[in-house]
Amino acid sequence: MLPEIDVENYNKVLDEMLVDIGTWRKSMIHYIKDENPELNSAIIELANKTELDPKAVAAGAYMAYRLIEEANQAQAEIINFEE
Repeated sequence: MLPEIDVENYNKVLDEMLVDIGTWRKSMIHYIKDENPELNSAIIELANKTELDPKAVAAGAYMAYRLIEEANQAQAEIINFEE
């Protein structure tokens, strides 16, 4: 089950992205390539096999990854606090 993505984490990731979306997307390519190379390959393959803008497809997928990552971290902090 995926963790809940709250407004605070959504705003944090969105603000991070909107500083410079191109630079952010490129940094995420390298980050996810190290963290999860299979996922990165799937994102790039999907981006290249659609008629949509490949950069937009990749940015959306990377955004979803970061949102889930932030939500997982927030959930872990709550669980650790409760223990």
